[in-house]
Amino acid sequence: MENLTKIQLINIFNLLLSHFGKRHWWPGDTSLEIILGCILTQNVTWKNVEEAINNLKQKNLINLEAIIASSDESLGLLLRSTRYYNQKAANIKSFCHNMINNFDGSLDNLFLMDIPTLRKYLLSLKGIGKETADSIILYAANKPIFVVDAYTKRIFSRLGYFDSNPSYDQVQTFFMENLPHDLYLFNEFHALIVCLGQNFCKNANPSCKSCILESVCKKKM
Repeated sequence: MENLTKIQLINIFNLLLSHFGKRHWWPGDTSLEIILGCILTQNVTWKNVEEAINNLKQKNLINLEAIIASSDESLGLLLRSTRYYNQKAANIKSFCHNMINNFDGSLDNLFLMDIPTLRKYLLSLKGIGKETADSIILYAANKPIFVVDAYTKRIFSRLGYFDSNPSYDQVQTFFMENLPHDLYLFNEFHALIVCLGQNFCKNANPSCKSCILESVCKKKM
């Protein structure tokens, strides 16, 4: 007998996909650009990240060596739209140094690691937590791991799968155990969850009556 939870999750995925369409996420021309976006998006909206990425592009700084060569002050100023920009500038520089010193400046060399080893390594780096590490693995390394964010916790708690404040590991394990480890599925599902959280399942004043998941939601607001 097929896993009932898997059937429910795939149904939710299909409902979201039919409503929002493919999200084409994560935006970025190169793996490095995607990684920079993953680090910069901590505690800030994507609109602010786009501004910072565009600033880096204008200065030809989507490049490991160029980032390392830039001054801390000038790099921080380019990232001002992202909050905690001096700290993020230091984290980005630290990442770039690690790539040059340990992987000959090649992200492909970094991505040769299997998922558990790569995740452990990324988590050892300055300023990279679980969500950022998993975003890098999924979107830049193109390896199937489920990314959890505040939207995922909120939506699936309201749907009745978790208590109000589940841990990152609890939510990730739930999805990893109940979905096939498929790169496209994990990528698209996460992007669709973000879209739903931003537009309907908001923290305050959610739009439940017009939500595509209203019929399967256990917590009507």
